Amino acid sequence: MASLPDETLRKILVQIQQTAIQSQRALNLTKQQTAAKERERRILQLTIDEISGMELDVNMYKGVGKMFVMVPRPEMEKDLKSQEKELSDDINGLNKKTKYLEKQFNDAQSQLRDIFNSAPKS
Repeated sequence: MASLPDETLRKILVQIQQTAIQSQRALNLTKQQTAAKERERRILQLTIDEISGMELDVNMYKGVGKMFVMVPRPEMEKDLKSQEKELSDDINGLNKKTKYLEKQFNDAQSQLRDIFNSAPKS
C-alpha cells in the first residue's frame, strides 16, 4: 500500500467510506421495511385467528375503496392466507437482503481498519 500515491489512496478510502455509508443506510431502511412487514403479518394472523373462531354463518365483508363488499367466508380466509404468505415471502427476501448488506458493511469496515492499521506510523 505504501507504494501507491497519496491521491490514489485517498480515492480508495473515499470509495470504501461511501460503500460503508450506503450499506449502512440501505441496511437501516431494510430493517424498517422488515419491521413493518412483520407488523402487517401479525395483524393478518390475528385477523385469521378471529375469523376462524367465528360461527360459519357470520357475514364477512371486505373493504374495497370506500365501500364494503360481502364475501363468502372461504374466499375471505383464502385471501387472508395468500396475503400472509406473500408477506412471509417478502420478509424472507428482506432478511436475505439484510444479511447481504451487513456483510457488505462489515467488509467495508474491515477494509478501512486494514488500511489504517497498515498505514506507516509517523
